[in-house]
Amino acid sequence: MMHNTMTFKGYHGSVEISPDDDILFGQVLFISPLINYEAETAKGLEKAFQDAVNDYLTDCAQQDVTPEKPCKGSLNIRLGHDLHLAASVAAFQASMSTNDFIKRAVQKSVGS
Repeated sequence: MMHNTMTFKGYHGSVEISPDDDILFGQVLFISPLINYEAETAKGLEKAFQDAVNDYLTDCAQQDVTPEKPCKGSLNIRLGHDLHLAASVAAFQASMSTNDFIKRAVQKSVGS
């Protein structure tokens, strides 16, 4: 299976191929509602993804519910004791919070 992504209105969708079924499919990523789509062509999949996002936003508006945004901005991670301690010591030595230290490390890793 091949993985890739598309973006529309701030939402990200996966692109997967099922050679056995001769179909493209995916789902909206990084939100809790399960939203799937499929098509036979790349252009069709892009439209199906956009339609799925638009349908989700319309449903939320009709139900007077705030749509989920991908990745709300807070994250609970399990580092293990030794790594957590090492990060806390390094953050203290750099005169910064552990949160800021980890945020900087992630920013450096993803290039933003």
